[in-house]
Amino acid sequence: MSVLGKMKERNVFRVGMAYIVAAWVLVQVMDIILQNFAAPDWILQLLVFFCFAGFPFALWLSWTFALTPDGLRKEVHINRSTMDTPNQGKKLDYVIMALLAVVVGLVSFERFMPQAPQLPAAQTVAEPEPEPVPAGPILDNSIAVLPFVNMSADPGQEYFSDGISEELLNVLTQVDGLHVASRTSSFAFKGDSRGIQQIARQLRVANILEGSVRKVGDRLRVTAQLIDADTDVHLWSDSFDREMTDIFQVQDEIANAIVSALTVELGVGLQAVNVATATSNLDAYDLYLRAREMFIARENLPTSWTILERATHLDPAFARAWETLAAVHSVATSWFPEDGMNHESLALAAARRALELDPSLSMPHAVIGMKHQTTGEGYPGAIAHLGQALENDPHNATAWLWRGITYKDMGYLEKALPDFEQCLEIDPAYLNCRQHLAETLLAQGQVQQAVREFETTIPHNFHSASDAFVPYYLRTGQKKMAYLLAALSLRRQFAPVQDWIEAIEHPDEDHALRIQRFRDWGQPNNFDVCDMGTVPIALKMAECFPVVENARLMWQSDSTWYRKTQSFKDYVNEHLMVYWQEHGFPAQCRALEDGDFECD
Repeated sequence: MSVLGKMKERNVFRVGMAYIVAAWVLVQVMDIILQNFAAPDWILQLLVFFCFAGFPFALWLSWTFALTPDGLRKEVHINRSTMDTPNQGKKLDYVIMALLAVVVGLVSFERFMPQAPQLPAAQTVAEPEPEPVPAGPILDNSIAVLPFVNMSADPGQEYFSDGISEELLNVLTQVDGLHVASRTSSFAFKGDSRGIQQIARQLRVANILEGSVRKVGDRLRVTAQLIDADTDVHLWSDSFDREMTDIFQVQDEIANAIVSALTVELGVGLQAVNVATATSNLDAYDLYLRAREMFIARENLPTSWTILERATHLDPAFARAWETLAAVHSVATSWFPEDGMNHESLALAAARRALELDPSLSMPHAVIGMKHQTTGEGYPGAIAHLGQALENDPHNATAWLWRGITYKDMGYLEKALPDFEQCLEIDPAYLNCRQHLAETLLAQGQVQQAVREFETTIPHNFHSASDAFVPYYLRTGQKKMAYLLAALSLRRQFAPVQDWIEAIEHPDEDHALRIQRFRDWGQPNNFDVCDMGTVPIALKMAECFPVVENARLMWQSDSTWYRKTQSFKDYVNEHLMVYWQEHGFPAQCRALEDGDFECD
C-alpha cells in the first residue's frame, strides 16, 4: 500500500483536520477570556506557538499509534484487517463536524452580535470620538478639492501637486454662489482610505474634485475629475498636457471646466473665473509653492522664509510671494523669539511691499493689523487693517481668527465670538479658532459649552489657548487631567507644574517661592514666567499683565483680582479707552459718573 493510502487508513488526514479546527477554536476562546482578564499579550502568543508546534506531533501520533478497544497501541503491534477502521473514521468525522459547528457559531457571534461601546476607565458614560470636521447637512452648490496625487517619479514633488490643488481651491472660492470646503478640512483627508461619499458627508459638500499631477522636466500633465458624491457619477474629467509655462492657463481651464459642469448639473448660473498669471518666472513659482507648503505645515519656517526670499529675488514683482513671506515672519515672532532676527519689521516690510504690488491682497493687511504695537497704530489701527483684510477676502479664515483674538484682547468678548464662529464656518477644522472660541466662552462664564468646544480638539493633540482650562479641571475633581494639561501647555520638560496647581488650589497663599522655582526652571532657556501663558494668573504676578502680548490674561475668569487694580486701569486708559469711548464699553465694563470705570 502507498504512503498516502497508509495515511488515509491510519486517519492521519482526519486527525490533522481535527487538530487545526480544534486549535483555532481554542485560540479564539482564549482570546476572549484573556481580554476580559486584561492578560498580557504574550500569553496568547505563547498559546499560538504551542498550537503550531503541536501540529507535527499530532500527525506523528496518528501515524504511530491507533486507538483500539484495548486502548492506545502502536501500529506495528496491531492487525488492521481485524479493526473497524471505517467506524473509527466516522467518529473522527463527527468530531470534525462538531468542531466546525463551533467555528460557525463563533464567527456568527462575532459578526452579528452588537458591539458594546468600550468605555474609558475614568468614565461612566460613553462619549463619541470627535470627527476631524464636524458633520452636518450637505451644503447646496458645494465642492471640496482633495489633494491631487503626486504621480511624478520624484516623491519630493508632492509639494507641487499639493500646491496645484490649493491653487484650484483658491480659484474656486472666487466663484459667487459656490461653497468650497477649506484647505484645512479637505487636506485632512490626504491619503485617507475612506470613500468619496464618506469624505463628502464629512465635509458637507455635494461634489468632489480629485486628480493627479505628473511633472517631468518642463512638461506637466494634470488629470482632474469632478464627482457627484451622492451618486458617485463622474460629472466631468479631463487631462491637460502642457508646458510648465502654461501652468496658470491649466488652472484657468480646469476651474472653468468645473464651473461649466456644475452649472449644467445644478441648473444655476455660476460666474466664470479668470486666473491671472502670478509670475512669469517659473523657478520663483516653484519656490513659492515649496515654501508655502512649509508655512502651512508650520515646519522648517527658517527654510520657508529663506526660499521665499529667493523667490522674491528672482521676481521682485511676485506679490503672492511677498504676501506669504510676510505671513511667515509674522508667526516667526512667537516661534523664534530669541533668534536675533527682527521678524516684526521683516513681516511689515514684506506686507507693505505685497500691497504696493497688489492692493487687493488680504493677508498683508492682516499682518499689519496684528503688528499694531510695532506700527504705533494701536488697537484702532489693528481693527481697521483686519477689517480691510476681510473686505478684500471674506474667506480668509486666519483674518477672522486674528480679529477675534484682537477683540478678545480688547475686552470685547461678545464681538470676538462671532469672528471665531465665522472662522469655523469657513474652516471647521481650524483648531486654533476652536480653542480661542472655547477660551472666550470660558471667560464669559459659558463653562459647559466652552469645555465641549475645547475637548473636541484634544484628540488632535493641539494646544494653543488650552492652559485656560487647567483651573476648570482642577476644580471639578479631575486633578490628573489638570496636571497633564498644564505640562502640555508649557511644552517643556520638568516644568514645576505642581507649583502652578498648588497656586490655583491656594490662591491666598504667598507665591514667592513658587515664582522663584518657575524662574529658576525657565532661566536656562531664557524663558520668563511672564511668557508662560496663564501661569501668572495663578501666581498673581500683576507685573506680567500690562503688556500688549499678554492682554488675554486680563479677561480670564480667574483674573477678577487684577481687574480691580490700578495697573489694569492704567493699561486700559493708555491702550483701550479711546476706542471704548468711541465704540462702546465691553459688556463686562461700564463708565462711572466721576469719569472712572469698572469691570467685573
